[in-house]
Formats: sequence, C-alpha cells, structure tokens
Amino acid sequence: MSSRETVLGRVRRALADVPRAERPEQTPLDRAYLRVHGRRSPRETAKLLAAHLTDYRAHVHHSTPESLPETIAELLARRGSRSVVTPAGVPQEWLPMDVEQVRDSATLTPLDLDAVDSVVTGCAVAVAETGTLVLDASADQGRRRITLVPDHHICVVRVPEQVVDSVPLALERLDPARPQTWISGPSATSDIELDRVEGVHGPRTLDVVLVGAQGWDAPDAT
Repeated sequence: MSSRETVLGRVRRALADVPRAERPEQTPLDRAYLRVHGRRSPRETAKLLAAHLTDYRAHVHHSTPESLPETIAELLARRGSRSVVTPAGVPQEWLPMDVEQVRDSATLTPLDLDAVDSVVTGCAVAVAETGTLVLDASADQGRRRITLVPDHHICVVRVPEQVVDSVPLALERLDPARPQTWISGPSATSDIELDRVEGVHGPRTLDVVLVGAQGWDAPDAT
C-alpha cells in the first residue's frame, strides 16, 4: 500500500460515521479554546503586531496614507531597487516614477520575476499574536508567486482595520475558497546544521508598512 493510500484510508475511517450529504457548517464544533489571549485596545493590538514582526526580523515602518508613497520610495531607494512588480490592485500613486514598474500578469515567468528587485502588495489581514501577514490573492495582493520570487517584499497593512488579535479572528475574515499565503517574517530555514539562512523559500527582506491616521501609534490615554 502506498503512502497516499494509507493517508486516504485513515481519512475515510475518520469520516465513516459522517453522512455523505452532511456539510461542515451543519454540525457545530465545540470551540472552547481562548479566542484572544488578553484584552487590548486597537492601538495595543497594532503595537503587538509590530513587536512580533520585529522579533521575526521583519522591518516595521509607520506611515500615514498621505506619506505612504514617500515611505515606499524611501524603502525602494534604501534597497537600491530599480524595478518593482505589483498586482493590478496596488494604486499607481504608491510607486515612485523613477523605478521601473512591472504589473503582474500570467505571462510573467519565475525567471522574469527573479529579475525584478522588489514587490509591493497590500494584505488581507494581519495577526498580532503571531506576527503574521495573510495574503489571499485579492486585487492588491496578486498571485502567490510574485511574493515568493523577488528578494524584497514591501507589504502595506492598514491599521487598525486590517489588524486582528488572534488566528481565530483572522480566520473569520478569510474566505476558505481563496488561496492564502501566511507570512511571519522573511523566508528562513534552519534545516542545514541549524544555521539560520534567509531567502531560501521566499523574500530575504520583508518591509511592513503600517498605515494609519496621524498619531495612531501614540500611547493610549490614561
């Protein structure tokens, strides 16, 4: 018996008492686990996200909607990027005029993307407790491959509306039928002699821009 047959056999045995016509939403599950660990204000949640992203060696930046194009231009210049790929839903005004702009399309091959210096996307939701960004291939995030091949990813997160405390809260916002990419820091592996190597399975550098109204990251009033 092959490994595939073994796994499928176990799945069939686990589902043996489930009627074929039954749908998952028809049988509520007991979800007694904590949905959120602690109580936080939206500002505290955003700060926790920033702290965990930093722990994972992502670079966190703060911006207002008005200063976002300037922030992105600065990050691209700091990286020395001369070209950037973006999905169709990223506003043109986010990008500087002196950088070659490559719109994603099905004709772009991995080799084409490897020649691009950076990628700029939005995100679907960000999870504070785990420092995770979730992309779901929406118009401002595009195909998964554009965030895996270029060596530098700039991800724009709107705060507080795109930031949630926990994974359960994030799952409630996501469409399970859409492809999802969960990102916690730059790509890294320690498979070889336990030495951390970045950029093996995706971008070596992750810049996260938290975009909120002026003063959103100020301390809470007491």
